[in-house]
Amino acid sequence: MTDDSRRADEAVDSVLGALADPTRRRLLDLLGAQGESTATTLAEQLPVSRQAVVKHLAVLDAAGLVSGSRVGREVRYEVRPAALNATARWMDALAADWDRRLANIKRAAEEAERDSS
Repeated sequence: MTDDSRRADEAVDSVLGALADPTRRRLLDLLGAQGESTATTLAEQLPVSRQAVVKHLAVLDAAGLVSGSRVGREVRYEVRPAALNATARWMDALAADWDRRLANIKRAAEEAERDSS
C-alpha cells in the first residue's frame, strides 16, 4: 500500500468515524443549511450544551469536514466538502465493485441454468 492510499484510507476512516454520531451529522446538516455559524448558535438548535457542540465540532474539524475561523471573539464554523466528497467517491467505487461482482454471479447462475436445461 502506498503512502497516498494509506492517507486516503485514514481520511475515509476519520470521516466515517465522525459521521457515526447523530449529533455530528445534525451539526453538518445545520452548517450546510445555514452556512457559517458559531458553536453557541448551533447549540441553541440542539439538545446538547455549547461545550458538547464544541467537542463535536473538534471531531468534525479533525476529520476535515468543518473548519473554524476566528472572527473577533467568536469562532465561526463552516462545512468543508472535500473530505465528504472523497468519502463519497470511495463509497461509489465500493458499490460499483459489488455491482460487478453481483453481475458476474448472476451471469454464472444464468449460464448454469441454461446448461442444465
